[in-house]
Amino acid sequence: MGQTTAEKIFASHLVDEPFSGTKVLKLDVVMCHEITTPIAIADLMARGKDRVFDTSKIKAVIDHVTPSKDTKTATQAKMLRDWARRHNIKDFFDIGANGVCHALFPEKGFIRPGYTVIMGDSHTCTHGAFGAFAAGVGTTDLEVGILKGVCAFREPKTIRFNLNGTLPKGVYAKDAILHVIGLIGVNGATDRVMEFRGPVVEAMTMESRMTLCNMAIEAGGTSGICMPDKVTVEYLWPFIKDEYASKEEALAAFIKWCSDEDAVYDQVYNIDLSSLEPTVTFGYKPDQVKTVTEIAGEPVDQVYIGSCTNGRLEDLRIAAGILKGKKIAATVRGIMSPATPHIYQEALKEGLIDIFMDAGFCVTNPTCGACLGMSNGVLAEGEVCASTTNRNFMGRMGKGGMVHLMSPATSAATAIEGKIADPRKYL
Repeated sequence: MGQTTAEKIFASHLVDEPFSGTKVLKLDVVMCHEITTPIAIADLMARGKDRVFDTSKIKAVIDHVTPSKDTKTATQAKMLRDWARRHNIKDFFDIGANGVCHALFPEKGFIRPGYTVIMGDSHTCTHGAFGAFAAGVGTTDLEVGILKGVCAFREPKTIRFNLNGTLPKGVYAKDAILHVIGLIGVNGATDRVMEFRGPVVEAMTMESRMTLCNMAIEAGGTSGICMPDKVTVEYLWPFIKDEYASKEEALAAFIKWCSDEDAVYDQVYNIDLSSLEPTVTFGYKPDQVKTVTEIAGEPVDQVYIGSCTNGRLEDLRIAAGILKGKKIAATVRGIMSPATPHIYQEALKEGLIDIFMDAGFCVTNPTCGACLGMSNGVLAEGEVCASTTNRNFMGRMGKGGMVHLMSPATSAATAIEGKIADPRKYL
């Protein structure tokens, strides 16, 4: 009987099975940021275990409140900074070099097919786009990962999502994943791996695949996974060209991690996206979705473009294509945050930053701050934000604020009109 990608990764990384069904896996990458890691650092120090298992496999960044906004956030940053220096962690990204973790670390080539990846951050599932098993974990698991390089999991079953057809004009990966979550609900993939397959996924860039996998957690998924292929090889080639004689050799190594044709799935969904419309959330759960046609005209106070979901160069290009030569509504404040310094630089070279600023957007440094209501775009009570982020929970971007999740294209159109708008009319 064949295996899924997740089953192959679990089998190849298994260290121990102390209890039936509980599998201790060897870790390839342990990622850290300044919100959740300082708690783990403090506990390890209190226990006299201030050590790291392998400095080359730990990646750390200050990305949520950057630069620090107050003494508390500065203290969190200092704890991570001091720890990284104390242990000579080479891949530590401080102010100026830092970016949104789930955009920065793939951009640096840290994620490969077949890897096991953990972080004290729920959207770690993003990295499954490379054919890896990547999961957000709690503080105790993060501590063990830092100290011993292992993590215990109950092996998740896999749900396969065949995304068929082709995405219509004006419809993107964000619309696709919102549609999927709307179909299965926020608990539809609980304790499951969401494996994304089909012609729609095969046609996607790595950036779009990361958008898909990023929101697996919003359906309860442990991880999202895409099959590694030529697109994966092309993205990683600058980092792996010395490891493989050719791209064909790299592809042959990568596709070994693909699910077997006779693999057994917990469920299989066949979803035709050929007639999908731009999709937007309403209410306070990611599975509360409507087409843009159904919700168009709802007023907003703020438009935010950025985050680990949609702050990559591809996203900025899409939004800028709609905004070029136009002004945002006088009733709206627009905020755009490129996800990494490299993305910021490339956006500058391409003239995208000028387009955003000419339209009336405030362009900020790379940060996660607005997404979880910590800085650089917090909402006042009663305010509404059209956002390319991944969560629309009550008060997510500020106490008493409401968030409509949507694609960069829909966000740009909404900024122009000051109310939720169909981007297709601007394409």
